[in-house]
This record gives sequence, structure tokens and C-alpha cells, in this order.
Amino acid sequence: MRMPKALSDIDFERGKLLTKKHAPGIIANMFRYIFFLSISYVIVYPFLFMLLNSIMGINDSYDVTVTWVPKSPTLEHFKNAWIVYDVGDSLVNTFVYEIVTALIQFMTCAIAAYGMARFKIKGRGLLSALMILNILVPSMMIIIPTYVQFSHLDFLGIFGAIGDLIGTDLQPNITNSPWAFYLPGLLGVGLKGGLFIYIYMQFFKGLPKELEEAAWIDGAGPWKTFLTIVLPSSGSAMITVLLFSVIWHWNDLFLANMYTEETTFAVALSTFGGNSLVNKLNISIGEASLLQVPVLLSGCLIFVLPLIIFYILIQRKFVASIATSGIVG
Repeated sequence: MRMPKALSDIDFERGKLLTKKHAPGIIANMFRYIFFLSISYVIVYPFLFMLLNSIMGINDSYDVTVTWVPKSPTLEHFKNAWIVYDVGDSLVNTFVYEIVTALIQFMTCAIAAYGMARFKIKGRGLLSALMILNILVPSMMIIIPTYVQFSHLDFLGIFGAIGDLIGTDLQPNITNSPWAFYLPGLLGVGLKGGLFIYIYMQFFKGLPKELEEAAWIDGAGPWKTFLTIVLPSSGSAMITVLLFSVIWHWNDLFLANMYTEETTFAVALSTFGGNSLVNKLNISIGEASLLQVPVLLSGCLIFVLPLIIFYILIQRKFVASIATSGIVG
């Protein structure tokens, strides 16, 4: 007669079965956690390095016993960075030339995308091809003809012809003025404009047409439908474009160097060097060599801090927009 197994043996075999069953999931979770920890380290480590070296005193920076925790933390480097980078003026220039342009393009690209996504207009295929071309061709490849056009602004030679007839130059020079940034933004062809139009178009195509048709039945025209129905239902796309537009314009260096002599924050960071410390702080070359790295890191931290705060605020609104729009898929 076969004897029944002891309860301990039964529990042991059951545990082995459960272990075999869940082993693949446990291994997958381990690899997943290792992957995300590695990515977090790659992202967080440079920021921590920048932060800690910004508050270290000079003695701590050259003390081999100090790795992470400074012995004598100081905010003097931030004060020096504020003076060297002329943060007040450079921030004002960044907002006037870049952020205002980002907000303008944020809206004009939405209007252009809605027209291309919803209305059957002549030449829509050509416009779509030009939009893709705007995405594929980098700004530096067309910067010379663009600069020449902005220095003698004209439209198909009309202003030049009229100027020749009346003996007056009607071709304004908009370089070194905000209009060199605002005009492309108003036309939706500024920095990454084609990509923003494409993002909007893909979202607008997924909106139920019944919403717009109901508004048209109630007597709403295209503009009222766009402003009261389409935009409120496009929160996630709008927040995404706003985030990209602000960040890319904030980091813009190439166009700011080409179109204006004013110094934006990104330009100030790119032109920083030992001579800047000597001239702005009235210190010797030896002292400047000691301060160069911590002041540079302090300036970088000041530069990225507004973006971090903006991203945190936008992320909350981004999640809320998806929850309140009522549109999924």
C-alpha cells in the first residue's frame, strides 16, 4: 500500500512548482529594474556632479578626499556666474527672442495643421511635401539664403521693383531684431515648425468629425469650431508641442548667433572662457583658472533649472489634459 507523503514534502514540491512557474517573471523584473537603474544613473549622475561641484569651495574642488559631500559648501560660484553670464540681460533676451517665438509658433502651427488635416485645399500635397522638407533639411543648410533674404526682406521681388520705380529702398533689414525670429514663427516655418505641424496633424486626424459637425449644425464657423471645440479637445498634443517648442527655442544657439547681436543665455554659455572671468570679475589669470570649472557648472545649472521647473509643471498639465479631454486611442 502506497504511503501518503508528509505535509512538509507536499509543501516543498508545491514551492518548487511555484518557483518554476514564476521564475521567468522574476528574471524579467530583475532585468527591468537593472535597466531602469542604469538609465537613471546615466541621467542623474551628470546632474548631481554639476550640482555638487557648483557648491564646492575651491579647496574642496582640489581636495582628493572630497568626492561627493563638500566640506565647505558655498554659493559664491552662483554669484560669480550671475555676473559673468550677465544672467539678467541674457534671460530677458532669451524671452524676447526665443520664448515669444516659441509661443507664436505653438499657435500658428496648430492653425496650419488644422487646415491641412480637415479641409480639402488645392495644393495640399505640395504643402505636405514642403512640411516634410522642413523637417528633413537642417536650418544650417539654408542659413545663407535665409540671412540674405532677411537682410533685404522681399516677396518675389515685388518690394524691390516698387522701390526701383519710386527711388526708395522698400526692402527692410530685419536681422538683429526680434522680427527675424517672429516672422518665421508667424508663418509656421521657424525652428522645428514642420515637426510641430506634423504632430498636430496626426492628432487632428484622429479627432471624431462628429464633434465639428455638431458645432457646424449649431452655426459655428471654422474659426469658432477650431477655438471652442478642436483646441480644448487637443490638450495632450498642445502640451507636447508647447514643451518641445519652449525647450528647443531655449536651447537654440545657431539661429541666435546668426540673426542677432544680442546675447541670449545659450550664447553666453557657449562663449564662456577664462577671459570672461578676468574681464567681468577683475581677477588674475591664475584665479580664473581655478574658478573656470565651478563657475561654468553653476551657469549650466542656472540654465537648466527653469527648464526643469517648466517640465514638472507641464507634465502635470499633460496628464490632466489626457484625463479631461475624454479622447483616447
